[in-house]
Amino acid sequence: MLPNECYLPTKPHRSPQWLSNVHEIENCVLCGAWGIQAAHSNQHRGRGQKASDALTAALCPACHAEIDNGRSLTREERRVRMNEAIVLTLDQLARRGLVKAVK
Repeated sequence: MLPNECYLPTKPHRSPQWLSNVHEIENCVLCGAWGIQAAHSNQHRGRGQKASDALTAALCPACHAEIDNGRSLTREERRVRMNEAIVLTLDQLARRGLVKAVK
C-alpha cells in the first residue's frame, strides 16, 4: 500500500472546466515553449487510467513526452519534474484568477 493510498478517491475527479482553464496557459510551465497539452500525473494510477484533472500540468508536447517516456530521466526524476510542473501550473492558474480560495 502506498503511504497516501487511503486518501485516494475510488474514482478520479473530472472537471472539463479545470482542463479548459489549464489550456488557457499558452506556454509550457517548464521550458516556455508555445503550445501546451494538459498532461495528467501518472502517479497512483494504473496503466491507461488518468489521475484527477486537478493533477494536470501545462506542458509542451516535448516536455510531456520526456516526463511520460523519457529515457534520459529516472522514474523518480520524472515524478519530481511532473510535481514541479503541476505546482507551476497551479501558480499560473491562480495568477490568472482561474483558481480562487472560497469561504
